[in-house]
Amino acid sequence: MNTPTPIQNELWTLEGHGRGKLLTWQPGEALPAVQGLPWLHLNYADPSARSWLLEAGLLDAPVAESLFDEETRPRVLHHGAGLLLTLRGVNLNPGAEPEDMVSIRLWIEEGRIISTRKRQLRSVKEIRADLAEGLGPGSSGEFLVTLLARLTGNIGTVIEELEDRMAEVEELLIDNPPAQARQILADVRRQAVALRRYLGPQREALSRLVTERVPWMNTDDHFRIRETADELIRHIEDLDAVRERASLAHEEFVNHFSEQLNQRMFLLSVATVVFLPLGFLTGLFGINVGGIPGSESPWGFVGFCLVTGAVAAGIILIFKRNRWL
Repeated sequence: MNTPTPIQNELWTLEGHGRGKLLTWQPGEALPAVQGLPWLHLNYADPSARSWLLEAGLLDAPVAESLFDEETRPRVLHHGAGLLLTLRGVNLNPGAEPEDMVSIRLWIEEGRIISTRKRQLRSVKEIRADLAEGLGPGSSGEFLVTLLARLTGNIGTVIEELEDRMAEVEELLIDNPPAQARQILADVRRQAVALRRYLGPQREALSRLVTERVPWMNTDDHFRIRETADELIRHIEDLDAVRERASLAHEEFVNHFSEQLNQRMFLLSVATVVFLPLGFLTGLFGINVGGIPGSESPWGFVGFCLVTGAVAAGIILIFKRNRWL
């Protein structure tokens, strides 16, 4: 069994013009002087990172505590000249379920960014890759805008995959749906419900963020945040559409199997109606008493078989004439 790689505490510097680099640093050490915007990316499950941040005096104690809080509901709080945010992203780590959301907590101000997380988040990896290529953010406002766009874009990717799987289920419904389609549908419904439950609060947080005014966010930043908020709303609407399609598909499955069950019950009912009078006749002629017609005749058995055959044929004819078969 592979041991998961421990989540490291990192110190980045955003040097401007899309560039940034990772510095050598660990909690307990003094922060080195940096040229640019420092970005502390900490593991909130690491006790050393928690104690260091509380003792370093970089933030007010309530703000520092909030970065290690267990509460993961998305929120935006304006404190002084900075913003305290809790956001969620879909879990795109290998072997993980996307609806098992990964939370990230952030304190962003003019000259400092501090974020905490417990698990890897693809959106953060993408920002680090952009910094290495000279395409990353260069300011606090641009960092926030980029992170929100990455989070929302990855959410949209997961929802598109759900839509594709839902289309696959709907194609399978055209013919006789296999049991595999039921499992796919169950997975899609579970993921859609879980994602919708988590994305609702994130939409509210982004809507509030649009109205916040801090000096390090310019008009372009607000415009891009508004666009990201609208994109998230569209993703949620697509997710609601997937849930509705999944509900209709589930009803179609239920109707399909109910129809199959009704057909089988109808065949059993027909067989019962056909054989009930035949069973009565065989029971009547099988009693061991005297006076049974044909008991002394060599043609009695043949005659009885012809009578039962005629009765069965008559019943089937009645069913066909009434279009019950």
